[in-house]
Amino acid sequence: MINKSKSITKNLKSGLYVVSTPIGNLGDITLRAIEILRNSDFILCEDTRVSKNLLFKYEIKSKLISNHKFNEKKNLTKIIGSLKKNQIVSLISDAGTPAISDPGSILVNECVKEKINVTPLPGASAVSTAVSISGFSEKYFFYGFFPSKLKDIQNDLKSLSKLDSSIIFFISSKKFTNAIKTIKEIFSGREILICREMTKFYEEYLRYKVDDLKNFDEHLKGELTIVISEKKKVKKGSLLLSESDKNNIKKMINKLSIKEITNLISQNNEIPKKEIYNYCLKIKNEI
Repeated sequence: MINKSKSITKNLKSGLYVVSTPIGNLGDITLRAIEILRNSDFILCEDTRVSKNLLFKYEIKSKLISNHKFNEKKNLTKIIGSLKKNQIVSLISDAGTPAISDPGSILVNECVKEKINVTPLPGASAVSTAVSISGFSEKYFFYGFFPSKLKDIQNDLKSLSKLDSSIIFFISSKKFTNAIKTIKEIFSGREILICREMTKFYEEYLRYKVDDLKNFDEHLKGELTIVISEKKKVKKGSLLLSESDKNNIKKMINKLSIKEITNLISQNNEIPKKEIYNYCLKIKNEI
C-alpha cells in the first residue's frame, strides 16, 4: 500500500500537469510521472476504463475523471475552478502525450489565459518513437489524424507532398488501405515506414519503397503510425517525374501540344521543364 507523501506534495506546485503515459507497454512510464499522478488531487483522462489499468499497476489512488473531446468544454469551468483553489490536477491521454492529436489543448489554453501554472512531464510519444527508427530526415512534419472522407485525405496528402521534410501521421488501417493508390501516385520514389502496435507484444514495423506498396490482408488492423521519407534531392539532368505526372502526360499527349503539357506539369513540381519536355517527346515517339 503506497500513500501520498506529504513531503513530496509540499514540494509540488499547484496547477495542471500534462503527463505522458505509455503508448502500449505499461512499463514505459517515468518515475516522475508516477510521483505526480500519486500526488494529484484528481486525474483527467480520456477513458477511465483504459487509464484505471495504469493506475492499478502502480498503486495510484488518485480520483479519475473522464475528460474527452465530447465533454472537455463542458468540464472546463469546473476544472479551472479547482485549479484556482491551488489543487494539483494531472492530464493524461489513453496513450502517449496529451494534447497532441488528443484532448487537452482547450484546457491548456484556458490555463494560460488564467495564468495557472502548466507543467509538462515528457515521456512516451508515438511520433518520436516512430521517427527515431525511421532512418529518414531528422527534419519532419507531424500532421496528426486525417479527416474521414477519402477525397479530403487525397487533398491533404497532395499538400504534404510539397514539404521538404519527412512526414508522419496517424491513420486507421482501413483508411490507409483505401489511400494506398493515392500515396503511390503522390510519393513515388520515396520510402515508407508503417508502425503497428508499437511497444506491445505484437508490435510490427514494415518498411517499403512507396512504389512497391500493395494492398494488405486483414492482419493490418487498428491505428497505424506512418512515416514517409523526405523528398529526394533532384540531381541536375535526372528525371524524377512521379507516376501521377507520367499518367497525366500520357492522357494529355494527344490532346495538347508538348509545350502546353510541359507548362501544366511544371506548375506542380520543381522538375526542370527540359526534363518534362523530353519525357513528352519520348511518349509521343512511342505512339
